[in-house]
Amino acid sequence: MKKHLWLLVKIFLIVELSTPAFSLPPIEGEVFSLYPITNEVSFYQNVDDAGTNRGQTIQIISVNSFKLLTDFTFEFTADFNWSMSELDKDNYIEMSVVKPIYNIVSVNYQRIYATYESEPINQFGIRLSF
Repeated sequence: MKKHLWLLVKIFLIVELSTPAFSLPPIEGEVFSLYPITNEVSFYQNVDDAGTNRGQTIQIISVNSFKLLTDFTFEFTADFNWSMSELDKDNYIEMSVVKPIYNIVSVNYQRIYATYESEPINQFGIRLSF
C-alpha cells in the first residue's frame, strides 16, 4: 500500500510541476539561456493486436532548448510500465543532448536506462529534422 501511495504522490508532483503554471519561464542571457519547449505526461492502457490487456504505461516527455555558450536541446523520455512485459514493472528512460550543426542536421548523444537491459546504453548519431 505504501508503494502505491508513494507512486501516486510522484505522479501528482510530475503532473503538477509540468503544467504551464509551474513550468520554468524562459531565461535569456549572453552565456546561458533556457527555453522550455514541451513537458508532457501521458497515461496509456496497453492492448495487443488480439485485444489482450498488456498493462498500463505512464510516459513523461520533457524537451528544453538551452544555451551554454552555444545552443543545445536536452530531451528526457521515460516510460513506466505495469504488467506489459514478463516483468511486473519495467521502465525505459532516455536522456539526449542534441547539438544543431547546420539547417536540418544535428548530432545527438543518448543515454538509455532500461530494466530489461543489464547496463546503460550509449547512442551517438546524426539527426535530420524536417
